[in-house]
Amino acid sequence: MGVLQRFERRLGGLVEGAFAKVFKGDVQPVEIASALQRETDDRKTVVGQGKVLVPNDFVVELGRHDYDRLSPWAEPLGDELAAMVREHAAEHRYSFVGPVTVALELMPNVDTGTFRVRSGVSAGDVIDGGRIVRAGSAASSMDAAAPPTNALAGRPRLVVTAGGKAKTGSPEARGEEQAFFLTHSVTVIGRAAEADLRLNDPGVSRRHAEIRQESGGFWIVDLGSTNGLRVNEAPIARHELINGDRVEIGSTTMVFRRDDEG
Repeated sequence: MGVLQRFERRLGGLVEGAFAKVFKGDVQPVEIASALQRETDDRKTVVGQGKVLVPNDFVVELGRHDYDRLSPWAEPLGDELAAMVREHAAEHRYSFVGPVTVALELMPNVDTGTFRVRSGVSAGDVIDGGRIVRAGSAASSMDAAAPPTNALAGRPRLVVTAGGKAKTGSPEARGEEQAFFLTHSVTVIGRAAEADLRLNDPGVSRRHAEIRQESGGFWIVDLGSTNGLRVNEAPIARHELINGDRVEIGSTTMVFRRDDEG
């Protein structure tokens, strides 16, 4: 059984009932899967010792009609498409530099029934499903909250919270921090591959927010995102962060921490 056939079989189990009706129409998931395979094959690069590197960050651009139809299922569909890309890569012995992500994006100039695929290679930190995934790092090495050598003074950081849904045995359930340390005066947060902290979350804009170091403090600023951001449950456009502030972007919740504050 080929990769696409396995994808269709898994999707069939995923879309029972009302979910199945969503896919009766224009852009079909198997068409997207096939396009992702072609994108992977077309953009492969041979690096040292015969290793073949392929993109790991994919964005499917959809018109308004198809985006509205598929976006409620963006997370499970994206997970299945990413799994299909990994299987395709395994069959062809392709390599990635980071976790595979597939996101849907609204592009008003795309016609109904058509779509475009955009891809890139990203080795940056990604928050995926409430866990920080660091390219090339084993899961055990991510558990500790050890700061990098270039962390800013006071070790300012965003600590991923479990939101009361920590899985048994996870770092969050053990009370361990999953932390992203700030290392630059400006940190871009978003879904784009070039963001400093990437959130694998369909509710997050490509460039959603920035954290800026200003006059000894840190400010979080909305960059005109679609869904906005919240600090301590209040919607904000610009806010000076203090130790313990709870930041919500899309479905991801993080707590701002720094060591030189009470």
